[in-house]
Amino acid sequence: MKTHLIKSYPSKFKLSKKKQLAWKIAEVAADNVSLNNECIEMVVNRIIDNAAVAIASLNRKPVISARQMAISHPRKKGATIFGINSNKLFDCEWAAWANGTAVRELDFHDTFLAEDYSHPGDNIPPILSVAQQKKRSGLDLLKAIITAYEIQVNLVKGICLHKHKIDHIAHLGPSVAAGLGTLLNLKTKTIYQSVQQALHTTVSTRQSRKGEISSWKAFAPAHAGKLAIEAIDRAMRGEGAPSPIYEGEDSVIAQILDGKKALYKVPLPNKNEQKKSILETYTKEYSAEYQAQTLIDIAKKLNNKINDLSKIKKIDIHTSHHTHNVIGTGANDPQKNDPSASRETLDHSIMYIFAVALEDANWHHINSYTKKRANRRSTINLWKKIETFEDKKWTKKYHHPNPKKKSFGAKVIVKMSNGEKIIESLDKANAHSYGSRPFKRENYIEKFKTLTDKVLNSSESERFLRDVQKLKILKPDELHKLNIEVGHKYLKKNNVEAIF
Repeated sequence: MKTHLIKSYPSKFKLSKKKQLAWKIAEVAADNVSLNNECIEMVVNRIIDNAAVAIASLNRKPVISARQMAISHPRKKGATIFGINSNKLFDCEWAAWANGTAVRELDFHDTFLAEDYSHPGDNIPPILSVAQQKKRSGLDLLKAIITAYEIQVNLVKGICLHKHKIDHIAHLGPSVAAGLGTLLNLKTKTIYQSVQQALHTTVSTRQSRKGEISSWKAFAPAHAGKLAIEAIDRAMRGEGAPSPIYEGEDSVIAQILDGKKALYKVPLPNKNEQKKSILETYTKEYSAEYQAQTLIDIAKKLNNKINDLSKIKKIDIHTSHHTHNVIGTGANDPQKNDPSASRETLDHSIMYIFAVALEDANWHHINSYTKKRANRRSTINLWKKIETFEDKKWTKKYHHPNPKKKSFGAKVIVKMSNGEKIIESLDKANAHSYGSRPFKRENYIEKFKTLTDKVLNSSESERFLRDVQKLKILKPDELHKLNIEVGHKYLKKNNVEAIF
């Protein structure tokens, strides 16, 4: 890996293309290196993971809306949409919109956390939809997804967006564009322009994850993927982009991020170096913000230690800056303590999540978020006793450069009414790649079967699992096999008058 120093330049300084971050990203995307076998297997895992959470969300309102918008754009030689018969095809950017929303809705797929946040699995729907429409092979798809993960992970390592209240999809647009560049075997100069266009059009505020969080949280990455597809299309037609998009005097670094004196360090693979960053990412065992995964494991353990939860006087959670300020009391969002808050908001409230997990010794992607569950009196009482604190030691571990030592954990101090203190801490979620029981292929398959139970018939479930594990040898006319069909009567509709 090579670390690139990225900063802003005045307009009078003509920064050559080859010194621009967008060009360096494009070079990585255009570099047709050999694939690492572990990475190949991990791509299969993540396609299974995406499919699991997408199928489980098919009848949730944002997904219904996205699907109905998408099916208004049929195309004879297009792409498939989750749940719909694979013989029915649609414009790839709209298929990406529908599938991306379905994947993101439950907040239950993979994650990578460093200087910023990300869900790298968001790259898969737009890349798959273009691969289907452009008749690419399974091997082409593998290469493209590995590139997209590589770019997103390393942008997240080097550039913090959330500090400036910019949503993390600003890293997703360029990574999807890079992955599509690999998929379509485009020249560096074309990928370069599309990366710039994708970044320029996907910068948005972080209000989508603040306060009363709405359904836009599910739509946001799908929108970024759709915009990246359109950016690639324009660049392939020879159209340019605002440039230099990262380093320009009136561009992202200078005017939106750390300013004209800022210096960012972004690692990227050297030429002919295998792209392996997907191996640094991790999926979720529980349908909740990733930084809650460890705390759910702690809560489940504490449930076995505390006989009477009503005797709890106070719960202090000592954790990293990110956890405290994003999903903890440091966010200063009163909505995080409101039983009537949206599911999306409760998903980003560690106080709520910890209270429910402590009471139930379990976490369920639907039952743990119902209005009835959130309004249980005992839960509300427990919920209000929880406070989070930043601990510099946990913040340091959160940012550790070694993936094996990086931690998203916490120390929990439970203060009982009799003066007793019960303390539990955990560095990593049990299901983390370096946790006590890391997710393997069989765990991804189990997650898929659990989430799709009573939605898919057994033959379609087994068919998909069989075909996806043959990804590397799928032919250009076989990528529709990565779609999953459900019974026509199962899919709900939102019967409202709109534009599409």
